[in-house]
Amino acid sequence: MATVAELKAVLKDTLEKRGVLGLLKARIRAEVFSALDDESEPRPPLSHENLLINELIREYLEFNKYKYTASVLISESGQPLVPLDRQFLIRELNAFEESKDNTI
Repeated sequence: MATVAELKAVLKDTLEKRGVLGLLKARIRAEVFSALDDESEPRPPLSHENLLINELIREYLEFNKYKYTASVLISESGQPLVPLDRQFLIRELNAFEESKDNTI
């Protein structure tokens, strides 16, 4: 019969191989940050430049499927919940979009 330690090790290995353990850790981390966030302490106003920078970081995080990291960024930075319009970003950054793959 397997010991508790052996069962824990097998469970941990299985969750790691399936990629679930990392997601669970990220989700717990995001929830802890959310719980610890002091809503009574006002955030400094978000400057136009920081709004754009945060939006680029959010786009990167979401593109790479770092959704819990993105949720922490949004809650800590005061970034709007709804992403900024991509055309607005392109205009503000004086960038252009590659039509074939939608990259800026």
